[in-house]
Amino acid sequence: METWVIILIVVVAIVVLLALAVALSKRSKVSKLRKREQARDHLQEAQLRGAQAEKEQALAEEQAARARRERAEVEERTRLAEQEARERAARAGEARSEADQLRAKAEKLAPDLAQDGHTQRTGVPHPDHPGDGGATRR
Repeated sequence: METWVIILIVVVAIVVLLALAVALSKRSKVSKLRKREQARDHLQEAQLRGAQAEKEQALAEEQAARARRERAEVEERTRLAEQEARERAARAGEARSEADQLRAKAEKLAPDLAQDGHTQRTGVPHPDHPGDGGATRR
């Protein structure tokens, strides 16, 4: 083989190797750029999801606080209603006691007028209800 052919083959091989090296280098740079872009996208997505998570957390805490406040209000209303019911029951007990005392006094004053806590109707008009005639109205 002639020398110039050998030199030409060597030069072509070197050019092919350089072209291959440049192509691989460019491919590596493109791959690195793509990876950087992908990493940037992941960071942006992470920031977005982090902000959404913080927002949801804040809403959840607000909802829990609202539920606790409503529960406290319900408990307060329940406590007040129970207290009012106890007071009403106490007043009813006092009224019942007063009624029993008045009934006992009435029996002592006029035993024939009261019977089992009801006014006995004898056909004689009651002094407090003239024209009653003793008829029972219900």
